[in-house]
Amino acid sequence: MMFDLKSYLCEAREMVDEMLQHCLSGPSTATQISRAMAYSVMAGGKRLRPVLCIAAAETVGGNRETVLPLACALELIHTYSLIHDDLPALDDDEKRRGKPTCHVQFDEATAILAGDALLTLAFENLATAGTQCASGHQHRWLLVILESLHRLKTGKMIEVSVEAGALVSGASKRQRYALHAYAQNIGLAFQVADDILNVKGDPKRLGKATGTDQIRGKNAYPSLLGLAGAETLAGQLVNNALKALDTFDSKANSLRAIAHYIIERNR
Repeated sequence: MMFDLKSYLCEAREMVDEMLQHCLSGPSTATQISRAMAYSVMAGGKRLRPVLCIAAAETVGGNRETVLPLACALELIHTYSLIHDDLPALDDDEKRRGKPTCHVQFDEATAILAGDALLTLAFENLATAGTQCASGHQHRWLLVILESLHRLKTGKMIEVSVEAGALVSGASKRQRYALHAYAQNIGLAFQVADDILNVKGDPKRLGKATGTDQIRGKNAYPSLLGLAGAETLAGQLVNNALKALDTFDSKANSLRAIAHYIIERNR
């Protein structure tokens, strides 16, 4: 029976969005920074990182309610990184997720502080997640997350999303090894796919400009390998990720479907 990824993603995203709304609500929501935080977090997005965290937890027998604070913390960190990446001093992008970037919608100072506040809020969520985990796993997953946060980038954020979901759900050493291999491969595949979309993606679907890597002279995969070579590499990485999941039963179908989705997406 084919796994219904569309329904799975929709259900998981709704849970994540509801939790994120709750995280962003409170007595201080009337401030400019709070509005900027909510604007950026709730502007849309695939929620791939929190969904990966949830899927990994379920793959090793955990449940999504337990890892939800952790999953949302990952999305808050991701949004913080996007806000700061878009700033004039960095990529100077004017659109994100089809909407004006945070510094365009508000101002640069507000965007910087909103990003900083989201990172702090993420650690509040991590503390909440820790209290819900079995004590035997709490220190291990926290150390893994902190180590990964120091090396933040596309692949590492995806890796920590998968591995954290598994760790807090009591994954065995063998399961963690397999999921680490899966996450490493889809993490790189995600970046390769992003580079490919920057060459041939539809700006309207992506919600941001294309061709910017070439304009800025970035060493992206299509420029180094050619477009066909980059697409071949992305396919190889996904195949490697799927092989890493051979040890799991149908509980891992969500992760298998997400692996395909990463290189088949159009935004």
